[in-house]
Amino acid sequence: MKLVEEEPQFDLLYGLLLFSIVRAAVVMSESFTIQIHSNLVKQLADEGEKLKKKTRKPKTKIQRENKTAQKPISSDPDVVKGPATTGWPVQPPLFMPVPPPTHPAIAELDAIRSVLKESEKVVERLQKQEENMLQEVTKKAKDLHDKEFKLPNQKPIPCLDERDACFKCYKEHEKDPLNCANVVQNFAECARRVKQQVSLTDK
Repeated sequence: MKLVEEEPQFDLLYGLLLFSIVRAAVVMSESFTIQIHSNLVKQLADEGEKLKKKTRKPKTKIQRENKTAQKPISSDPDVVKGPATTGWPVQPPLFMPVPPPTHPAIAELDAIRSVLKESEKVVERLQKQEENMLQEVTKKAKDLHDKEFKLPNQKPIPCLDERDACFKCYKEHEKDPLNCANVVQNFAECARRVKQQVSLTDK
């Protein structure tokens, strides 16, 4: 910005110089003469040319910078910014759409669902059968418990009294066992009667 402002100042100085020369010429013609050294004019002209060259070069540079600054900025965030970029350009992200399920996959899912339904039905049937079997087993166990085998009443040993009488007699007459002949005979008759009864029942 300083270089741009120097050019108007130079033009102003150059104009003032020319104005002073013309005015001097007019005054010289009217009243007296003013001598201006030729080296001074040449020096001023050379300095003016140098200032022009110095100010013109950055002017083009500033104009280029202004042009680059005035370039339209794209609102697209994916566009690479900057005049000089190196490397590969940034690629936008790719969003691949999810393909819809194919017909074979849908058919397989339907088959799996049908198999699951059938298995659930089988499980329900098995549970019902298990409940029925449990009820039947419980009922049969109760019937068997009610019909449990019971031993009949035991009958007394036959001729038990006669036998006891024999034992007692032998103890009392150890030295003379013949005294117990009547008791032994009674026991023998009782045993014979019981034997006859058993044989009759077997027939």
